[in-house]
Amino acid sequence: MRAGCFGSSCDLVWLFVTASPASVTEHEIQSLSAEIESLKNPQTLSPTPRLDELREENAKLKYRLNILKRSLQEDDTDCSKSMMNINQRLQEVFGEAIRASCPELDNPPLAVTPNQQAKFGDYQCNSAMAMAQMLKAKGIKVNPREIAEKIIQNLSDNELIEKTEIAGPGFINIHLKRTFVSKLLSNLLINGVQPPPLASRKKVVVDFSSPNIAKEMHVGHLRSTIIGDSMCRLFEFLGYDVLRLNHVGDWGTQFGMLIAHLQDKFPDYLTISPPIRDLQAFYKESKKRFDEEEDFKKRAYQCVVKLQSKEPDFIKGWNLICDVSRREFQKVYNCLDIQIIERGESYYQDKMTEVVKEFEEKGLVEIDEGRKIVFVPGQPIPLTIVKSDGGYTYDTSDLAALRQRIFDEKADIIIYVTDSGQGTHFQVVFAAAQLIGWYNPQVTRVEHAGFGVVLGEDKKKFKTRSGDTVRLMDLLDEGLKRSMDKLKDKERDKVLTPEELTKAQSSVAFGCIKYADLSHNRINDYVFSFDKMLDDRGNTAAYLLYAFTRIRSIARLANIAEATLRKAAETTEVILDHEKEWKLGKCILRFPEILQKILDDLLLHTLCDYLYELATTFTEFYDSCYCVEKDRQTGEVVKVNMWRMLLCEATAAIMAKGFDILGITPVQRM
Repeated sequence: MRAGCFGSSCDLVWLFVTASPASVTEHEIQSLSAEIESLKNPQTLSPTPRLDELREENAKLKYRLNILKRSLQEDDTDCSKSMMNINQRLQEVFGEAIRASCPELDNPPLAVTPNQQAKFGDYQCNSAMAMAQMLKAKGIKVNPREIAEKIIQNLSDNELIEKTEIAGPGFINIHLKRTFVSKLLSNLLINGVQPPPLASRKKVVVDFSSPNIAKEMHVGHLRSTIIGDSMCRLFEFLGYDVLRLNHVGDWGTQFGMLIAHLQDKFPDYLTISPPIRDLQAFYKESKKRFDEEEDFKKRAYQCVVKLQSKEPDFIKGWNLICDVSRREFQKVYNCLDIQIIERGESYYQDKMTEVVKEFEEKGLVEIDEGRKIVFVPGQPIPLTIVKSDGGYTYDTSDLAALRQRIFDEKADIIIYVTDSGQGTHFQVVFAAAQLIGWYNPQVTRVEHAGFGVVLGEDKKKFKTRSGDTVRLMDLLDEGLKRSMDKLKDKERDKVLTPEELTKAQSSVAFGCIKYADLSHNRINDYVFSFDKMLDDRGNTAAYLLYAFTRIRSIARLANIAEATLRKAAETTEVILDHEKEWKLGKCILRFPEILQKILDDLLLHTLCDYLYELATTFTEFYDSCYCVEKDRQTGEVVKVNMWRMLLCEATAAIMAKGFDILGITPVQRM
């Protein structure tokens, strides 16, 4: 800034130097415009030889102002492409009115929810009753209906509310403007299913799947893998920076046992890659020897020491075993279309020393029978960070992993997807991390997303008839077989090409397995039943996949090209006069609300329930509203109700995105 600059224009120059286009508000632009207008008026300026200089400065400011206005218009255009969260917008409108109605309440309750019964409106605000109770506690007696009336009086002008009415003790029924809903549907059709705008692009780490090297993946890993992948897909769609981590068990005593057995069974493993085809059997053989042969056990412990010392021959043996496991894991991941980065316990070995040192320096470590433990106030059990033999534990590796994710990855959100049985462990780990000052839960979200166990149809833990753990690949293969049987029962093999039939088989098999898991509240146990998940009636993937292909086929059967639909979306108003059109339009637009809820509680069954509701609502609409009218004699299309075709297209677009978040791959023909 130049010295001796004249007051008002000097301030304007400073504003432009320090503010980026995204940070300048409409109010600031209006103020700036007023300042510039004042500079145009000679009467506002004292006679000064610098008048010409100020006018030149004014011209520069006008140029910058126009740039900022264009930038704001572009930002508005980008936001208009996003899907609006209607519930969130209503909460903003009612939040202002509620605060204005009862300024004496510091934190008045805000409750706006969709109305299940259409005759009572589209949404409902239920805050008045709770506000009356809060006022009563302050010694102020007010009828809830009076509060509701005040809230309505204080509603600001807005783009979405047609009318409001008070019902019962103080419920406020909200009716949306049909033109507004129609406009939102048109935006969706023109721009596609876009996420709501993000305030900031946060970094998310999701720890999921996490099998153990040298062991088969089983149904427990299935739940973690499916749930974790879907969470990642949700965060990715919403625009977050997501790191998908596979915290595999690839370190520890068992590797000494495995390497010792490898040396005996394949003595030339350093030069010739050992043909280990069944790693599970290899593991069982080595475990049997470890339990029964004392000399072998001693040698196994020596191998552990040499591995931890990173002697090359032992590292090579370890890598060979890990690679065999990785190939087996990848077969599962390929079937389920899972993308994940492996970062096992071995990755954190060197970082554990730093963790122990930091806890010791903070005076948080106690010695207990040779162990180093950490007691966290208010927690039921201590953490063991060093064993009596000097080795580290799961507590140490999980602390090291959390520390790395907070400080190195700079994660804003960290989620662990494991069974609920590990809930207490993670609770103590998170509490210890807060105790030592690694993160503030008000700033960084660290959460354990636990899940229940998979049960067989006998309601007992899911196992094979012989009592063994169910191998995941066997389960997926069985799913493929049953899926094909189901398709052939419906004679789909007679109308689909071999390629289409194979795609449909994979879509149904893996989609049904995923959906059966995700459609249950993850906190609860669930019963695994191929018969139920492959049933094409009710809330199943089979039903939704068939519904989706039927919706997609409507335009195809009416000979309407995709390009025609895209063009129609720009020129055709989506009419919502029929009650079933209105119901479907509102249901489609609830998608952002559903995603926001899942973002808050990480319960994906909400999305499954919504997709099922959307499919059944579409069926009601399709049964009541003709989209394509045909001649009964010839079967020729005589009329296409294009706005209804657009409702079909919008429904399919939302379903496709919902499937994508759930990790389900639909097909065009089934």
